[in-house]
Amino acid sequence: MKVRILAAVAAVLLAVIGVAVLTNYVANADQRALKGAQAVQVYIVRSRIPAGTAADKLPQLVAEQALPANAVALGAISNLSQLAGRVPSTDLLPGEQLLNSRFVNPDSLKDKNAGQVPLPDGMQEVTIQLEPQRVVGGQLAPGDTVGVLFSFGQGPAGGPVGPVTHMEMQKVLVLTVQGVPAANAPSTGNGQAGSVPAVPAGTVLVTLARTAPDVEKIVYAAENGKIWLSREPSTASENGARVLNRDGVFK
Repeated sequence: MKVRILAAVAAVLLAVIGVAVLTNYVANADQRALKGAQAVQVYIVRSRIPAGTAADKLPQLVAEQALPANAVALGAISNLSQLAGRVPSTDLLPGEQLLNSRFVNPDSLKDKNAGQVPLPDGMQEVTIQLEPQRVVGGQLAPGDTVGVLFSFGQGPAGGPVGPVTHMEMQKVLVLTVQGVPAANAPSTGNGQAGSVPAVPAGTVLVTLARTAPDVEKIVYAAENGKIWLSREPSTASENGARVLNRDGVFK
């Protein structure tokens, strides 16, 4: 009987020790991940932050966290004072890093909202995130129409071999454009601002109006390939688009 009691006590002690060791291991996982890597302090969104939220409300909605330098997004905020007098240009979701490119002057946000284009009947809204060079340097505006080009590493079965590009959709209506332009336009060398439009400081969010089948195509391309937008006014020709591979480039 004593042997059984001692065995039961030993089993309980081992279980408690095992739980303690596992808890300590999990608790120190972040520190082990950072060991040997340069740690950078950034801010992570804890609760949804609606577009237009004042900067002085952010401390209650974000948390400071150390991340390896290679996991920190370009333009990540390291000090909330960097956002003084600015507001988010779009809703920020839990888990996101706080990025400089997501914040704008409140007046520009009002201007953007005033310029939104209504969604046509029968259409859906879909938003894609692109670097400036993939969206005409970020110079699109609500109401513009664009061509939507898809690039994939491999063409469809029975089609061209190798990487392919195709203008899949034309005259697509732009509903909204969200992004932060650089503070100053390039100088012309004579002390005056140049006429070249400022380039966005980060990625650009473009919302398009499309039918359900086209929304599926856009999401698939965003997840599995690359998307480019061309400015395509109503006067632009739609002729000549085809599925293009390397051989076709030289024809």
